[in-house]
Amino acid sequence: MKAGTAGKGSTTPSASPDRLVAGPPPGHVIYVGTGPGDPELLTLGAVRAIAEAAAVVLDTPEQRELFEHAAINPGGDAEVVDLSAEGRLRPSVRAKKIAKLARGGKRVVRLVAGDPFLDGGVAEEAAACVRAGLAFEVIPGVSSLTAIPEYVGISMSSPSGVHFVSALNGEFTKVGASQWGEGTLVIATRGQHLAAFVEAALSAGRDAEEEVVVTSRGGSNQQSSVVMSLAEVQTFESDADGRIHLMLGAALQNREELAWYESKPLFGWRVLVPRTKDDATQIANRLRGHGADPEEVGTISVEPPRTPQQMDRAIKGLVAGRYEWLCFTSVNAVKAVREKFDHFGLDARDLSGLKVAAVNAETAQAMRDWGIEPDLVPVREQTAHGLGEEWPPYDDVLDPINRIFVPRADLATEQLAATLVELGWEVEEVTAYRTVRAAPPPVEVREAIKSGDFDAVCFTSSSTVRNLVGIAGKPHANTLVAAIGQATAEACEEHGLTVSVVAAEPDPVVLADALATFAAERRTELEEQGEPVLKPSELKQPRRRR
Repeated sequence: MKAGTAGKGSTTPSASPDRLVAGPPPGHVIYVGTGPGDPELLTLGAVRAIAEAAAVVLDTPEQRELFEHAAINPGGDAEVVDLSAEGRLRPSVRAKKIAKLARGGKRVVRLVAGDPFLDGGVAEEAAACVRAGLAFEVIPGVSSLTAIPEYVGISMSSPSGVHFVSALNGEFTKVGASQWGEGTLVIATRGQHLAAFVEAALSAGRDAEEEVVVTSRGGSNQQSSVVMSLAEVQTFESDADGRIHLMLGAALQNREELAWYESKPLFGWRVLVPRTKDDATQIANRLRGHGADPEEVGTISVEPPRTPQQMDRAIKGLVAGRYEWLCFTSVNAVKAVREKFDHFGLDARDLSGLKVAAVNAETAQAMRDWGIEPDLVPVREQTAHGLGEEWPPYDDVLDPINRIFVPRADLATEQLAATLVELGWEVEEVTAYRTVRAAPPPVEVREAIKSGDFDAVCFTSSSTVRNLVGIAGKPHANTLVAAIGQATAEACEEHGLTVSVVAAEPDPVVLADALATFAAERRTELEEQGEPVLKPSELKQPRRRR
């Protein structure tokens, strides 16, 4: 047979001796530690891995909330599988399910509460994945054993030493005598093992009357820490499979002074944030920083104008030098003009020589994100009225053109335009976008709004007031109402709502801070009066039986 030819009866050419045909890559599993529960503790590596995953396997149902809070989404059409829904599975069974998801060389992210390899079952699972032909790596997470005591306010600098024990499966018999000694002890376990913990601690000589801090849902905005005696722990009611952290020893002495987390002014408050449907609001992050659990509900959807020709002509006029000023009265107006510039192949440089104004700090920031530094932002009152108060009058010597372009919403008032005309300017207002009422929120959210399950609601515009009431109903009388400004407060009162908080400046962050200050003052007042400090949602009167 000649080189390069097939033998008699052969149907395939011979392979080159120096060329290898690669087979499919092995599946890849990434064990990602998610920390104790606070989404702020996710590492950059964890965020990247989740965003690039073909499938994400959850350790607990609560981990699904990490996607929303951390503003990340599993990559593409990633499948999300909650293994906890199937109960406590053996490591080998979990490995088989992961191997199935990883077929064809896919990348599977396996989320693990805390730090992955502090859970012995996870190490067994990873070993089983290796035997199944999968590659794996680990992205460490913040360990709950060290983080939860800090969230509770317990310093780990005890002079008599600190011992950390992970006993998620109740392995208290493995705890050595030295660990049960006089020092501070931190134990991570599950609710179903509390009685076994007490029995082991008493058998090791710990005092039945010794104080123990029992923390459930640690690191989340639902964290709850209760102080009780060691003997009382065995009767503590908790979710059988839920994670519990137990802390006992000398380090508990200064806990009340150091309890920074659960003493946040809005800790555990459920706060409703009506917003523009596609708006990534700053206020939710600020509320979360104050300890609240914000829930955003879309009330307005921003749509293009029905007839875009007028906006197209105005954009061309901006570039051609038709206007002296461009006036932005909202973030959405900035977005609308920017989208038009992108459509025509223009950028911020094409606005050179034009003076630009912003109604408030948030709108000014949207301009800066586009590369435009505003020439005018009102200092005293950041509203349309305040902008008009600080606008310079037309001067035919200093101003070569007397025309102002104002891109606005379809339902915006003409108050600003009237003020500018009085100052000698010619104003061209053009509808840059339409505000359309969003679809109603889910039934359970509407019921929570009406029944008072929300502790507070933060309104960031008059339109969000009108639209929330229209699509979901009026908030319960016990729900505290916070408004971003006087005009928004008046809209609330027009709908029969009592406003408790008005922000000093029309800024979402300032509004969140104002609500937190109000809550802190409310707590102090209740404590001074000797009254229990209850959240507004806990003040609801029970329904009478018929």
